[in-house]
Amino acid sequence: MLNFFRHTIIVATMLALTLSCSHSSGETTQAKKKYPNIVYILADDLGYGDVKCFNAKSKIPTPNMDAMASNGIMFTDAHTSSSVCTPTRYGILTGRYNWRTTLKSSVLSGYSKSLIKKGRTTVADLLKQQGYSTAFIGKWHLGWDWKLINSADEKKLNDWSGKNTPNVDFKASISNGPDTHGFNYSYGFCGSLDMAPYVWVENGQPTMVPDKFTVSVDEKGFWRKGLTSDDFDHTMVLQHVTDKALNYIAQSSNSEKPFFLYLPLPAPHTPILPTTEFLGKSNTNMYGDFVMQVDDVLRQVREALKKNGISENTLLVFTSDNGCSPRANLEELAEVNHFPSANLRGGKADIYEGGHRVPFIVEWPEKVKNIKVDKTICTTDFLATCADITEYDLKDNEGEDSYSMLPFFNGKAENFDRPYTIHHSFNGSFAIRQGKWKLNMCPGSAGWSYPTPSTINEQKLNLPLMQLFDLENDIAEKNNLIEQNPDKAKELAVALLKIIIDGRSTKGVVQKNEGMDNWTQFDKLKELINL
Repeated sequence: MLNFFRHTIIVATMLALTLSCSHSSGETTQAKKKYPNIVYILADDLGYGDVKCFNAKSKIPTPNMDAMASNGIMFTDAHTSSSVCTPTRYGILTGRYNWRTTLKSSVLSGYSKSLIKKGRTTVADLLKQQGYSTAFIGKWHLGWDWKLINSADEKKLNDWSGKNTPNVDFKASISNGPDTHGFNYSYGFCGSLDMAPYVWVENGQPTMVPDKFTVSVDEKGFWRKGLTSDDFDHTMVLQHVTDKALNYIAQSSNSEKPFFLYLPLPAPHTPILPTTEFLGKSNTNMYGDFVMQVDDVLRQVREALKKNGISENTLLVFTSDNGCSPRANLEELAEVNHFPSANLRGGKADIYEGGHRVPFIVEWPEKVKNIKVDKTICTTDFLATCADITEYDLKDNEGEDSYSMLPFFNGKAENFDRPYTIHHSFNGSFAIRQGKWKLNMCPGSAGWSYPTPSTINEQKLNLPLMQLFDLENDIAEKNNLIEQNPDKAKELAVALLKIIIDGRSTKGVVQKNEGMDNWTQFDKLKELINL
């Protein structure tokens, strides 16, 4: 009898251990979850034409982006809400166009205060409320509030030239950062990788006090001079944030909670610093090598999801915050027949398609495989998508410019209806898109490509004040059809004006924008409509 009991205990113990091991593998645990894990990877300044599956003529190998597209959904007409980074990041996390805030043009600095107001619902807030663990790892560039030693230094906060450095108490915690906006865990730096201060901040606390000034004058390795901490190595930042993300995935994979990881990368933005492993691998230039390193980040994340048994029920998004920057050395790339914007006009900062049409790939193996979508979407659509997936009812003051992409995942693409999409350039100029029609409410690029606003003035170019393009037949935006279609231009301009005034582009109660007084671009828009 004693042996029988011993045998029973041993069997029971082995069974318990077996169940425990099965449980810890991740797949069993994840199967119990009602909602998917969500990972959002945001490349920095990656062009539409840099990715092979979006541009067959690309000279840069991107095997992992291509593999993700073949196993998921490739959106060929996806747009960022702005052609520069801070505004786009605001739109991704809030589902609201940035120009509804006080930021009407340009970007924030590494010292700027938070652009996201307290109380504004973010994707992280929403998912946290729905039971998710949430993490931000990487480049923030939405501002947070450093503790100033001298309050008079507030006037220096938005100077991202590196010439005026405010006095900051780096021993103190920051406020109004990622943790204020829904993230349980946060690790990253405040501005772009070429904007001081070069300091890691983990869960609101700087990891070290920066005690040295660094500066680089190299064209590709460029970054502005500024305070740098000893644990901040520009060359290793991309892999460092990747390692942090892989650790977070591994730690979260066994949790009963689903997780949301927001992973905004600092590359291939300047400083263009591919590690030795990738130097010369693209056969283009250092920018091409850096793009390959970004592609390898995607490989590492996808492999981590599979290794931890959670890839099937993980919604993985990969995109870019705007088009390719001229810092990539477009002339050098052209010599090897590589064009980061492919057949699109312009690049980063521009109102033209090259400024804001970006590669956008979604992988969710449990739901979708190998689909190509040609409908127009915007990066602001992420919040409404997460709300839809997690059965969260958006309030009138949440996600005012966000449309759920869930119909594409459910095989009901016909239910997706985004009537208008608004584009915004570096200098704050507008464009509005409806179907094949796009109306640019400005002459020239409104950014950094010729003709720029400054060259229009300097060369006294006599350009039309508005540009109307049929993108179905003229994706390169070469033929301005404003004279042939004045009624269509007027219709689109009036629609844009209404979307601005209503404080939303989705259906719902009218909302209030910030900074409406003395808004130059808005005043110009009203003048153009009345011409």
